Amino acid sequence: MKFVCLDCVKTYSLEERRNPFLCDCGGLLEVRQDYRGVDGERLKLEFDKRLSDRMSSCASGVWRYKELIAPELPDAYITSRYEGNTGLYRSATLAEFAGVRGLMLKAQSENPSGSFKDNGMAVAVSHGRSLGYTRFTCTSTGNTSSSLAMYAAWAGCSSYVFLPKHHISMNKVLQTLAYGAQVISFEGTYDDGIRFSELHSEQLGLYVCNSINPFRIEGQKSIVFEIAQQLRWQMPDWIVVPGGALSNATALGKGLYELKELGMIDKLPRVAVVQAEGASPFHRMVAQGDAQLEPVRNPYTRATAMNIGNPPSWKKALQYAIQYTEGVTVSVTDEEIMLAKGRIDRSGIGCEPASAASVAGLKKLAAAGIIDKECTAVCLLTGHILKDTEAIEALYKGTLAPSEATPSILHTPDLTLDEVRRFITNL
Repeated sequence: MKFVCLDCVKTYSLEERRNPFLCDCGGLLEVRQDYRGVDGERLKLEFDKRLSDRMSSCASGVWRYKELIAPELPDAYITSRYEGNTGLYRSATLAEFAGVRGLMLKAQSENPSGSFKDNGMAVAVSHGRSLGYTRFTCTSTGNTSSSLAMYAAWAGCSSYVFLPKHHISMNKVLQTLAYGAQVISFEGTYDDGIRFSELHSEQLGLYVCNSINPFRIEGQKSIVFEIAQQLRWQMPDWIVVPGGALSNATALGKGLYELKELGMIDKLPRVAVVQAEGASPFHRMVAQGDAQLEPVRNPYTRATAMNIGNPPSWKKALQYAIQYTEGVTVSVTDEEIMLAKGRIDRSGIGCEPASAASVAGLKKLAAAGIIDKECTAVCLLTGHILKDTEAIEALYKGTLAPSEATPSILHTPDLTLDEVRRFITNL
């Protein structure tokens, strides 16, 4: 394993770059592994065998794939809550809504802290511990912070979270506090917090767990590894993912690249990255054919997990998700996101608003003919339905309701048969 700069291609050993994982030129680093001599078919058999494990680290849907994620990490530092192992659900109703032949939902909301961040955070915290760190940090709009706080607490370590004061979900903040994190709330945006971490984390003795940490990306690759294993290594036509910091898009593309290089999959799915219109610098760059990303200075979307104007992983996402898989980008409105959320909630799975962007984006791409209606797709649901209860309240009180019937509440001082019968009939 080694670090390689995405900008200048300079190579470092793992010992040379510890924190915050930036090249001398200022570029982001990524982990590269030498897979020569690795037998992909043997690994498939080993991964299947580990499915019966219930108590060791191999019971994790991340560490099951240790050979492809962090083979050199000593087992003594592995930190795990048996993350991963999330459901992959077929939904004919949502396929019809999105306008495609087949749709499956990868419910990363079933992770221990309720979001996809756990796949990467398990590896980042494990690596930090192997370097001797006991204090961990991140900048977050919510899901990253709650995941970090959970793993730090589980490892007997401390966590420090930099949190923008506005446009966040209080559910995620409360979850972060409940796990014991110290929270620094500041005026400004996610991007301001990332800059502070890059400049000062090492002085403060804090190990950075944002997506600038390449081990976060390595852990999140396990999502696509698990999708492949669940589908018996027969991949769909498309994988659709919400795009905020773009770590997930990067990890999906990188994971697909490695599976294809190892001969573990024959077919390479295309990746679609979906951003909210109020925070869509990556989509704008790709759509316009620009060489550089122009940040959005004051991003805003109701899907708070995507409220990022300068996604740190954009170069990696461009290389792996867009260029390598011949992927596409799309932006969707908050109204389109909330419409999709309502449908996903009533399908019996549920999700936070940012998750629903994947289904909203698939619907938009299918309607435009960019994704063929005969295609099959996997949409990632990145966060749990209870991550943002304010969105549920607004949606079902009608303040954010799409133009279709939504569930309602009967308020009655006296519970009578006639009143309940009228209410049921009216539904």
